[in-house]
Amino acid sequence: MIETDVHDPAQLAAFIDQADAVIDLVGILQGSRGDPYGPEFAKAHVELPRMIAAACEAKGVRRLLLMSAIGADPHGPSMYLRSRGDGEKAIRDSGLDWTLFRSSVVFGPEDNLLNQFAFLERLFPVIPLACADAQFQPVFVGDVAKGIVNVLDLDAAIGQTYELAGPHVYTLAELVRFAGATIGKHAHIVKLPDSLGRLQAMTMEMAPGETAHFARQSRFDENAEHRQRAARARTRHRRSGERRNHRAALSQGASPRSRFSAFCATAHR
Repeated sequence: MIETDVHDPAQLAAFIDQADAVIDLVGILQGSRGDPYGPEFAKAHVELPRMIAAACEAKGVRRLLLMSAIGADPHGPSMYLRSRGDGEKAIRDSGLDWTLFRSSVVFGPEDNLLNQFAFLERLFPVIPLACADAQFQPVFVGDVAKGIVNVLDLDAAIGQTYELAGPHVYTLAELVRFAGATIGKHAHIVKLPDSLGRLQAMTMEMAPGETAHFARQSRFDENAEHRQRAARARTRHRRSGERRNHRAALSQGASPRSRFSAFCATAHR
């Protein structure tokens, strides 16, 4: 593992020198407001991919993979999705041998998504929930990694965009219930009307990490068109395996390392 400042052109060039391929997994979930997005989103999602592409061209590195998100669109409904869309355009315009990945909501050990829902279930007997019927296809982080590795040397993947999703569609309410059932809690979920839902989502957007991002994505919804495309490119694994992975993501242990070991065991990895 090498620590470097990827936003510094000299360090970035040295970092990728003599590389066979570059995979850009950099992303942020929060940033100040702006039109079409704030400076933090611009720096991480747009300027950095452009810098990486330029450095690859200068160093003769042809292969470049970028992790983006389902719904990425320069005209999308959130700063996150708009910046992701512009970042994709920067890669497509680069002239390199690129591949784009658009991922659904990713879950795995120590995530702040399912574990956040479980935390709420532990605290509250009643959970008011905005956008409770918004739909998602959560994908296991190990399958996302496997998908990336599988296309690194695949010529047919050059110039392609793959949408990654799990095998099953969940509503937001179902994900919250599943997280609660896994830890033995069964809070009552109250679906909020649109007006109160918008207020809750705006409040959640000020929260740290994946909670804020999920609030934005809930208002977006991974609509039918995106879900159908994702279904054609989704990673393949049994629904029972997905359930094991969900439960493992919520496993409790003495330390993050022990929880990760339990996760690997139940996921058969």
